[in-house]
Amino acid sequence: MIPLVFHPIYSQLNLPERHRFPIEKYVGIRDELIKRGVPDSQFFRPSPISVETLKSFYHSDYVNALTQGTLEKQAMRRIGFPWSEQLIERTRTAVAGTCLTAELAVTEGKALNLTGGYHHAFADFGSGFCLFNDLYLAAKKMQQYDGIDNVLIVDLDVHQGDGTAKLAENDNDIFTLSLHGEKNFPHRKQQSNIDIGLAKGAEDDEYLSTLEEALTLSLRQFQPDAIIYDAGVDIHVNDDLGHLHVSTKGVFERDKQVFQLASQLGVPIAAVIGGGYQRNIIALVDVHIQLYRAAGVIA
Repeated sequence: MIPLVFHPIYSQLNLPERHRFPIEKYVGIRDELIKRGVPDSQFFRPSPISVETLKSFYHSDYVNALTQGTLEKQAMRRIGFPWSEQLIERTRTAVAGTCLTAELAVTEGKALNLTGGYHHAFADFGSGFCLFNDLYLAAKKMQQYDGIDNVLIVDLDVHQGDGTAKLAENDNDIFTLSLHGEKNFPHRKQQSNIDIGLAKGAEDDEYLSTLEEALTLSLRQFQPDAIIYDAGVDIHVNDDLGHLHVSTKGVFERDKQVFQLASQLGVPIAAVIGGGYQRNIIALVDVHIQLYRAAGVIA
């Protein structure tokens, strides 16, 4: 039974009307998985990560200001959410969820979070709906286990994983691969170990062949003991912010490619759902659910 990580707070955030962030999708994914026969016992519930743990990886002044509600307005605008205690509780729980997913992946071989992929968060500021970088933290969590020294972060969200790249730039035991839309946020890219930017309108064949080449190139440079996978679906043809033309089948084939890599290498893999910004939540959930099909959670 493949462990799944979920907390109802993932979808509990009061946002202004017509806000761009599709907060309902997380509970939508959970409900769809249950509808397709996944038992409640397969879900693990995280507890919020402590502020002290966050401060051991990220700048204390930033962590304090953000969690206490004293961060400057301009810095909050860059994040894209209005500040609230609910936002902080949700964020701490979501980050803890990815860390728990990483731990469960190590012990069980594979695990998936129903949120995660907050890859635009840096050590001292947040950006693009990301407050604290869960991917980097999860990689460090995996490295606490015997036999896991090298962690590969495969970021296939349509937006470059700039915060992750910056956080890991001096970590020789964390390798960052970002395959993203070249002409998309963030406009100022960081330096991942491997960056591949796709032109607007890229379709399934181009995307999947480029991914295969990128994964092969990664393995020539790095031998991972574990993989963290950001499976953003904002590459989808109907995504409002993505500008790529990958089909739902293409998303499934992409996800399958990454899970097959972990299987071939015999290494644990922790997956998060990443971005996806269709306003039609039912349609959006259908694209995100491909990750769980590819992982073998559902048929």
